[in-house]
Amino acid sequence: MKFRYKIYGPGILRPVIPIEIIYKNESVPYEVLIDSGADFCVFDAEIGEILGIPVEEGERFEVVGITGEKEPVYFHFLEIKIGKCRYEAKIAFLRKIGPYGVLGQKGFFDKFIVKFDLLKEEIEVKPRK
Repeated sequence: MKFRYKIYGPGILRPVIPIEIIYKNESVPYEVLIDSGADFCVFDAEIGEILGIPVEEGERFEVVGITGEKEPVYFHFLEIKIGKCRYEAKIAFLRKIGPYGVLGQKGFFDKFIVKFDLLKEEIEVKPRK
C-alpha cells in the first residue's frame, strides 16, 4: 500500500495516513502519524469513547512525552484497518494527544515493513508474512 505524505504547511510534510479503528461492531476513520520513535501506538481517548470503549478501565501505564510531563495512558485491544489489511493490536489511549494518533513500534512496525521516501513524498506499507 502506498500513501502520500500529508502537507501541514510550507515545507512541512508528515507521514500521516488514514486508518479505520474497529471495536466490536463500531468503527471510525482516524488519521495517524507513522512514528518509528514511538514505543507503541497511541490514540486519542475521545476516539475510544466514541467507539464505546471504557477507556480508563484499561491497563494503566504512565508515559513521558515531549513536554517531560508524566501522563497516564490506558491500553485496550482493538482492530485496525489499513487499506484492506485488518489486524488486532494493543493500543494506548491518551487524553489530549493532538490532531492525529501515532503508530509506533509495537502494534504497527512489528506488523508491517515501512519504507519512507521523503523526496517522492511517499510512504509504502507492506504487511509482514
